[in-house]
Amino acid sequence: MTIDNRIQVVLIDDDPHLRQALGQTLDLAGLKILPLSEAKGLAAQLERDWPGVVVSDIRMPGMDGLELLSELHAQDPELPVLLITGHGDVPLAVQAMRAGAYDFLEKPFASDALLDSVRRALALRRLVLDNRSLRLALSDRNELSARLVGHSTPMLRLREQIGALAATKADVLILGETGAGKEVVARALHDLSSRRSGPFVAINAGALAESVVESELFGHEPGAFTGAQKRRIGKFEFANGGTLFLDEIESMSMDVQVKLLRMLQERVVERLGGNQLIPLDIRVIAATKEDLRQAADQGRFRADLYYRLNVAPLRIPPLRERGEDALVLFQHYADEASARHGLPPHELQPSQRALLLRHTWPGNVRELQNAAERFALGLELALDNSGAEGAGAIVEVTGGGLSEQVENFERSLIAAELARSHSSVRSLAEALGIPRKTLHDKLRKHGLNFGDSSHGDENE
Repeated sequence: MTIDNRIQVVLIDDDPHLRQALGQTLDLAGLKILPLSEAKGLAAQLERDWPGVVVSDIRMPGMDGLELLSELHAQDPELPVLLITGHGDVPLAVQAMRAGAYDFLEKPFASDALLDSVRRALALRRLVLDNRSLRLALSDRNELSARLVGHSTPMLRLREQIGALAATKADVLILGETGAGKEVVARALHDLSSRRSGPFVAINAGALAESVVESELFGHEPGAFTGAQKRRIGKFEFANGGTLFLDEIESMSMDVQVKLLRMLQERVVERLGGNQLIPLDIRVIAATKEDLRQAADQGRFRADLYYRLNVAPLRIPPLRERGEDALVLFQHYADEASARHGLPPHELQPSQRALLLRHTWPGNVRELQNAAERFALGLELALDNSGAEGAGAIVEVTGGGLSEQVENFERSLIAAELARSHSSVRSLAEALGIPRKTLHDKLRKHGLNFGDSSHGDENE
C-alpha cells in the first residue's frame, strides 16, 4: 500500500493530543494530512517522487525521528523532513539538521511557525520534483534522438509523439512500411514508460502458423488439443506488468481478432482449454504495414477491432519522406558497423552522398542499414530499386517537374550538410562550395536554419 499523492503532510507523533492539535492547525490551513502514531513502515509506503513533506517528533517509542530521517533519506535524500523537539533535545535536533533534516521546531511553538516551515518545505519539494521531471524529459529526449536518428520535420514530430504517448497507459497502433523501424518505436514507447522494468514481449503474427497462433498468444491447458501435454503460458500472460508488441496484426484470422478484441476491452485472458479468466496488466502495441481501415471495408479485418486499436495511431514516415536524414542515418550505421568489425571508419565522398540522396529507399531504414554495413566493410556502394529491399537499378527522385526536383535536391544537399558538425557559416559555405551570401539566401529560401546553438553568423 502506498500513500496517496494528494496527501501533502504526513504528521507523526505518539502523543494523541498534540497530534490532534497539530493536525487541526494544518487542516484549517487547507493542507491534506495523514496523522500517524508511529514511524515504523512509513518509508515503504512512500514512493520516491511523493510530493509531500514529513513532520515527525524526535522522541517516540519504536522508531524515533532520527531513525525515520535516515530511512527516508536512504530512499530519497531530497525529501523534506521537519522534526519536533522538546527543550532538552536541541543538541539532538542540531545533529539531525547536519544529517539532512529540513527544519526543527522546539516545543512549545506557535502555529504560524509550523505552517510557515511546512509551506516552505512544500515549495522546495515542488521545485525538486519539477527539476527531476525536467531532467527525465531531457534524458528521454536524448535517448530518443539516439534511437531514432534524424533532423527532418517528420522525425522531430515522431519523437514528440512518442514522448507524449510513452507516459500514458494507452494502447498504440504503429503504422509503417516494411523496414521503417516499427519495433524500434515500440521498444522506445516501452522503455520510456512506467512499465520499463516489466517485460517487453515481441511477436510477429505474420510469422506464426495459423495452427499455433492462438496457443502462442493465449496459452493452453493440458489436453486442450492433440499434443498439448502440459500447460503453456501465452504471450499475453507472459507480458503481464509490461508491454506486448504485436507486429503484422493484419495477418490475424477473424477468430483470433475476436479474442484479441475481448482481451483489449476486458483486460483478461483465457487459456485454450481452460475456464479461468486471468486478469492482465499489459500495454498492447500493435503494428501494421497495411491500411486497416481499407482492410476493414473489404471485410479482411474486423471494423470494431480497428476502431479499438486506432485510438492512438503513430505513423512512421518512410525514409523517402525524410530525404535529408539519409546521410545522417547512413553515417550513424556505418560508424556503428566499423566499430563492431574493428575497422577504421570510411568518409563518404561527394558522389556517394549524392547517390544516397537520390535513392528512394524502398526497403526504408533496414535497406539503408544493410547498405551502411557493406560500406563499412569496404564494399561497393550500390543502391537500386528493383525490389522491396532495394535490389535493382538506381532511379531518380520523382514527382513534380524538373525545376521542382532540382529545388528538392538542393534543399536535401544543404540539409544533409547542416546535419554535419560545422562551427560556422563560413565552414558550411565552403563545404557546399558557394559564397556565404548565397548560402544565407538559400537557407532562407528553403526554410532551413544554421543551428540552434549560439555559434553562427558571429563566427563568419
